[in-house]
Amino acid sequence: MPTYVYGITGADHPLHLEEVFGVGETPAPLRTVRTGDLTAVVSDAPEGLRAKRRDVQAHQRVLEVLMGDGATLPMRFGLLAPDDEQVASALDAEGDRYRARLGELDGHVEYHLKVSRDEDDLLREIVAESDQVRELRERTRDQPGAHDERVALGELISHEVGARGSAEAEDLSQRLSPAATRLSAGEPSSTHFLNVSFLVPEDGVEDFVQAVERESDQRGDAYTFTLTGPLPPYSFV
Repeated sequence: MPTYVYGITGADHPLHLEEVFGVGETPAPLRTVRTGDLTAVVSDAPEGLRAKRRDVQAHQRVLEVLMGDGATLPMRFGLLAPDDEQVASALDAEGDRYRARLGELDGHVEYHLKVSRDEDDLLREIVAESDQVRELRERTRDQPGAHDERVALGELISHEVGARGSAEAEDLSQRLSPAATRLSAGEPSSTHFLNVSFLVPEDGVEDFVQAVERESDQRGDAYTFTLTGPLPPYSFV
């Protein structure tokens, strides 16, 4: 039976898992795989495992308990190994890297920030600041059949939206980075120009959250800040 892996800790990490169970319709008992100074918390993997709410919550609960007692490398939901022996081999092969990462994550949590901007507000700014956009708008308004001008206008606005979003994302990341140890930038989307995770010291969480709130207040109602955390530091494993 495959082995389901929840997380990796140091061998001296407290394991208060007596009342915690793993994934599966019948919750799986947890066990450990130890090699040297590293421990992997694992269980049997149920057949046909899917990201059901019950199992995702069980995975998260195991990590919450582990992280409550110290640095843990959280594995993403659904990570399987062929058996315990393969888990032990991975701990041996990657031991130096795992130990270094545990040292980096010790005393830290992750916060994930997404920021969007009202589209109409952004378009008003582009029109107000771009002579070329205003000129093309006038042409397409006065000449309904000006197909090439409409295409050019659409391309120009799209370019401006992307460029301004990138610039704002860079500015926000730089402003918030002093309150975090590291950051991991994700890809922007059609709705969010900023998508970034921050590795934050546990004793600096209040300062970080306040820094995010200040940035949100300064930008006003046209911006929507969505801050999620504290989370297991998946983005930094």
